[in-house]
Amino acid sequence: MKAERLEPLSRDYSVIVSQSHRFNTDTILLAAFSTPRAGELCADLGTGCGAIPLIWCARAKPRKIYALEIQEEACAMARRSVEYNRLSETVKVVHGDICEIKKYGLPAGEFGTVACNPPYKIDGTGIHNPSEALRVARHETACRFEDIAKAAAHLLRFGGRFFCCMRPERLCGAMLDLRNAGLEPKRLRFVQQRPNRPPFLFLLQANRGGKAGMTVDPVLFIEGSNGFSEEMQQIYGEYTLNKGASGK
Repeated sequence: MKAERLEPLSRDYSVIVSQSHRFNTDTILLAAFSTPRAGELCADLGTGCGAIPLIWCARAKPRKIYALEIQEEACAMARRSVEYNRLSETVKVVHGDICEIKKYGLPAGEFGTVACNPPYKIDGTGIHNPSEALRVARHETACRFEDIAKAAAHLLRFGGRFFCCMRPERLCGAMLDLRNAGLEPKRLRFVQQRPNRPPFLFLLQANRGGKAGMTVDPVLFIEGSNGFSEEMQQIYGEYTLNKGASGK
């Protein structure tokens, strides 16, 4: 399509993006934070254009990735990206609703890693984007975080890990929803643009059946003295730094 373009993710893989279905720095951060272990069965809930599964394939060797997405147009784009990168044997794009996760035949209780970059705004707050695709991506119009937590718990094996990223004001509610679903928060990391600015994002890991007790990683700073911080340059890896990533 005319409005689409290929966005490089690594030396080997690129993803098809458009104005309506794209990714941003938060996506890159979550993909790195949630890197699967070799041979794991994985799922990305609300995959959008499919960037996270492709980054996982570039960084690790998962056995199989299910990429679930409710928007048909985004599903079609993600499937074409998978085919373009010759990953059809590894990544399966599923057109479906997180709230109806049991309908799609994904093997319950067998996943080692599940990730989700959820809508950041509770429905009814903030200004809704006139674009339906962007509205679904940014506001909880299609599902709530508690639905995401329940879906992840359904998929994960005992000890399996769920990863998400959200705005700091939603941290307490997210932890409550995770615990109510049987997922114990185990690892937390805040992200700041620079040292003199407050966090704008948190990255969170919760384990199915995990014991109480959480570690807090050092803050991840986006900027350093000369542009991106050293850690951000490592996270971006082979991704084309001068192009950056599109907005959510």
